[in-house]
Amino acid sequence: MAIKRAKPTTPGRRGASFDDFSDLTKTKGEKSLMVIRKENSGRNNQGKITVRHRGGGAKKYLRIVDYKRDKFDIPAKVASIEYDPNRGARIALLQYKDGEKRYMVAPTELKAGDEVLSSKKLIEIKTGNAMPIEHIPAGMPVYNVELEPGFGGVVARGAGNAVFVMGIEGKFVQVKMPSGEIRLVKRDCLCTVGQVSNPERVNLKIGSAGRMRHLGWRPTVRGTAMNPVDHPHGGGEGKQPIGLKHPKTPWGKPALGVKTRKPNRKSNKLIIQRRKK
Repeated sequence: MAIKRAKPTTPGRRGASFDDFSDLTKTKGEKSLMVIRKENSGRNNQGKITVRHRGGGAKKYLRIVDYKRDKFDIPAKVASIEYDPNRGARIALLQYKDGEKRYMVAPTELKAGDEVLSSKKLIEIKTGNAMPIEHIPAGMPVYNVELEPGFGGVVARGAGNAVFVMGIEGKFVQVKMPSGEIRLVKRDCLCTVGQVSNPERVNLKIGSAGRMRHLGWRPTVRGTAMNPVDHPHGGGEGKQPIGLKHPKTPWGKPALGVKTRKPNRKSNKLIIQRRKK
């Protein structure tokens, strides 16, 4: 991916940058692997807003992505590298020798025409191949890592992310997460070799409020700009400080730097070193 800057014809385009999509080989998605994406605007099954500032946005189709990579020992050819409007990374369309097609999250350096393989045994350490994490050499980047065998990859799926293998400890493999956290993962959890594609996405600048609305984000109002009835930070004549011992959420709970992880989670024993702020 390469980033292109717009001509400063308007204030919104002055600081904006865009993806040039030069790494794509196909512009339209595979119809058999696309479903309509229902928009909920941040509301739950009771109609109550549980995620604020969501709504509107361009209509999108969901791509059915294979996170499990459970079609073992059957080679697949990369038919195309495609754009997915629901993620920052690219997706690769795989054509298996038995005729089935599946999408996978594409790693960097994967090109159309390459061949990838998924197996529960040790296979070639090649970009795009999936295998148990116990077979990955130390220092090798992987992504789409499972936390429970057979449940599908949940870690390191965003653009540019990667998990680094550090070593084996008994029934577990020690890995360094994208956040900097060091934790243990079961040896037979599957992972995919490589780094997630489109690492330059972090450098994109939205540039305008209208572009955020197209992405499905509604305006975010500061608490200090509200009235006291709407937010603990609200009220006062002119520009006022928060006036509290610590910042609070709209519902009165401590905010900014407060630990929210539950203290008795089962996975606490698997975390060797917490991420650094």
